[in-house]
Amino acid sequence: MNRRLGLLVAALLWAAGLPADEPRRPNILFVLVDDLGWGDFSCFGNTEAKTPNIDRLAAEGLAFAQFYVNSPICSPSRCALLTGQYPQRWRITSYLSHRADNTRRGMVQWLDPAAPSLGRTLQAAGYATGHFGKWHLGGQRDVDDAPAIARYGFDASLTNFEGMGPKLLPLTRTPDAPSFRKIWADAERLGGPVTWTDRAQVTSGFADAALRFIDAAAAQRRPFYVNLWPDDVHSPYFPPLEKWTPGKRPLYLAVLAEMDRQLGRILDRVRTDPALRDNTIVLLCSDNGPEPGAGRAGPFRGNKTQLFEGGIRSPLIVWAPGLMAKGRVGQRDETSVFAAMDLAPSLAALAGAKDPAGASPDGQDLARTLLGEAGAHRGPLCWSRPPDRKTWPPALPDPAPDLAIREGDWKLLCEYDGSKPLLYDLRRDPGETTDLSAREPAVVDRLTKALLAWHRGMPADRGPGLGPKTSGR
Repeated sequence: MNRRLGLLVAALLWAAGLPADEPRRPNILFVLVDDLGWGDFSCFGNTEAKTPNIDRLAAEGLAFAQFYVNSPICSPSRCALLTGQYPQRWRITSYLSHRADNTRRGMVQWLDPAAPSLGRTLQAAGYATGHFGKWHLGGQRDVDDAPAIARYGFDASLTNFEGMGPKLLPLTRTPDAPSFRKIWADAERLGGPVTWTDRAQVTSGFADAALRFIDAAAAQRRPFYVNLWPDDVHSPYFPPLEKWTPGKRPLYLAVLAEMDRQLGRILDRVRTDPALRDNTIVLLCSDNGPEPGAGRAGPFRGNKTQLFEGGIRSPLIVWAPGLMAKGRVGQRDETSVFAAMDLAPSLAALAGAKDPAGASPDGQDLARTLLGEAGAHRGPLCWSRPPDRKTWPPALPDPAPDLAIREGDWKLLCEYDGSKPLLYDLRRDPGETTDLSAREPAVVDRLTKALLAWHRGMPADRGPGLGPKTSGR
């Protein structure tokens, strides 16, 4: 932990009447929503559905407007969050699928257990560690020999159909077919025990498991790190029957509102317990941008799978009223630019945990930024598109750029060979509406060289050969 952050923690401990030489390591609850758009929480501008529990989290914490994930699709985004590194390093550049499909796209079958893991780092520091919800870093479809979630440093887990180990699987129904039916039943082969439950209540199931884990850790006076990564708000959409309204967008909004309600219990558990409220950090964000026609990216261009802002910019809310500067509570940080891979080293620093031996994170320690001090990732941030998503018809039929880089206010997108550059000034044009590449050739040249050098330095997938071909979900 750096000196300034240590002084801040010592001051907080003194104010709480605790000796500074007996620091309480903060608990961490990390809520990762699936396929949520930047503009989908009502505190981020949604006027069609209310998210009061999440809005309250923002009102008592800090919202970040310029937070990025490291991929516009699920598995690589989650890889960056867990490892603190670019997911390209681990050859996870699109969603993990069938064995043959992963090979076709130049990807591994699962995240290498030798990769750095925030779970393992905090477990080694004495934390109780639990993962509850979607995993999607190995163990899916016909990939039934992937490592268990425990191998990545988690004492307990409960996952869905895309991970190894105990499972919560969905029973679905619609007004036209009100009897429950099993989907993803083949996932039973990926570990158990298996519990089947109403798909409309799956978030509650994961939240209940996380609550039991938190209660046990609190009883043992152990700090905890809990991932609560629900299936919501990923398609297909199955809200409670009484909230069913036909149409993709209405169904999405119903699932979003219901997810907020089901998250309320665990958020209230932390908020109303003084022992947890003053020493817990809650983080909430999305893994990538919205599915076209469902969620909304607010003022930004693009959707899930694309490197425009709508595909990679995520809402981030950090709640830590006992640790955060009081003057920042309830504010929105409009200026701090950083990415998901910065979270692992930042949370490790807040926990006083040591980086794993030999690990070289791409992410940076921005712990002070999470607690309210302005800051930014030093140097550029880079992205590559999923190799199978040059297009995604019928929703996104136009070929998308292959690579992107952000440095300061500049953002450049281009093809793998540097051709077809698009240049935007995000401070003046966050919606990426006006291409400045013809007016700023020196900026284009500098950023293109940096971006191509980054891309050459990463293991290659088969994106260039796949071109416009598409597959999967």
